[in-house]
Amino acid sequence: MQTIAIFGAGKSASHLINYLGKICANNQWKLLVADADFSLSKSKTEKFPDAEAFSFDVSDKEKRHSFIQKADIVISMLPPALHLLVARDCIDFSKHFLTASYIDMHLRAFADDIAAKQLLFIGEMGLDPGIDHMSAMKLIDRIKKQGGQITSFKSHCGGLMAPESDDNPWHYKISWNSANVVAAGNSGAYYKSEGKIKEVLYPQIFADPGQVVDVPGLGTLAWYANRDSLSYIETYGLHKINTFIRTTLRYPAFCRGWNKLIHLGFTNENDHYEIRNCKTFSDWFFLKMNKQVNDKQLSEGFMNAEFNAQVDFIGLRSNEYLPVPITNSATLLRYLLEKNLAMKPTDKDMVVLLHEIEYASGNDNKKAIKSTLMVRGEDKIHTAMAKTVGLPLGIAAKLILENKIKLTGLHIPVISEIYEPVLFELENNGITFNEQEYDL
Repeated sequence: MQTIAIFGAGKSASHLINYLGKICANNQWKLLVADADFSLSKSKTEKFPDAEAFSFDVSDKEKRHSFIQKADIVISMLPPALHLLVARDCIDFSKHFLTASYIDMHLRAFADDIAAKQLLFIGEMGLDPGIDHMSAMKLIDRIKKQGGQITSFKSHCGGLMAPESDDNPWHYKISWNSANVVAAGNSGAYYKSEGKIKEVLYPQIFADPGQVVDVPGLGTLAWYANRDSLSYIETYGLHKINTFIRTTLRYPAFCRGWNKLIHLGFTNENDHYEIRNCKTFSDWFFLKMNKQVNDKQLSEGFMNAEFNAQVDFIGLRSNEYLPVPITNSATLLRYLLEKNLAMKPTDKDMVVLLHEIEYASGNDNKKAIKSTLMVRGEDKIHTAMAKTVGLPLGIAAKLILENKIKLTGLHIPVISEIYEPVLFELENNGITFNEQEYDL
């Protein structure tokens, strides 16, 4: 019996488990789901007769090994820092491995071992990265086959609230890992713009109010640059391109407010000594404010009506006692976001992905393509984020077990052997792009 094992049953795994639960039932395969919280893994598997819930600490080597050895394919939905632990075991026990997270240098170091054992490891197989890679490469390969020369590539993706659930001054709610939200942009960003390499440091990531894009059918959204876009120029085969950038989308008010939180130090991960004597969130807020005032970093109008409303909505000036133990400001901010920017049971989130490509075709005609994906969630549990992160992983696992993806080695989904069948299955599950092409 073919068996798929999943590590992690959190928010982003909901749709993945549902999809594979049905697939396994139809194919008489087995689905195993492990999470530190047994009630969570149990609640998400109990309706599927061919699924089984497990619970153990992933650092428990013996239990982890036993779990992995039961599987043909292992999917890791764990925090990125734990992927390598699972991936190493998959190599040792000759199991295929899938994850939505970025492939880092540590996993790349095992590329030869993966290939030698004729295993297939696919990383960056979620939404962003994932669906963005696959849909981009489909467009890029098509334009190249038609003889086009791509001059500009911009890819924007974000998890937002659907308009009917957009009811707070941040125009945002937590639909995925809150730790990633707080840490967004803290490694800075690199990209290429009009032939020049741009480096943006963390304090400037959210600072430019002019970084906006018009999304067909939705309106104006703001963007901030993602990490290192430059490394994907080679991956996408766009060596002569003038502009190349990958970004995250938010509503403009979010970027304005988040920029201020960064400058006030509320995302600081190394300030325990500074805030150790604070008793309430109000103490914490005014300590940070007073420090910036003393450093003359606040301009007139900094505390405007919009930011006042944002501060109070998440409780930054409340007299609530700080949760203990106090570690740093980033942890405290995460606590407030999880508490006050949580989705309500009937809230609907929305995923927006937009590719903007400019290229020169025959006779030097200049053309542009806008390719837009908009996916709406159903409620707090069945979110668009969970669907778009989980479905590519589930589809890839299914195609591998059906022997429709026959590759081996370490990959991300930028080659046709992966992206063509996965995008086809995504379309069958309602993940479709609206494409507009026009002359420049």
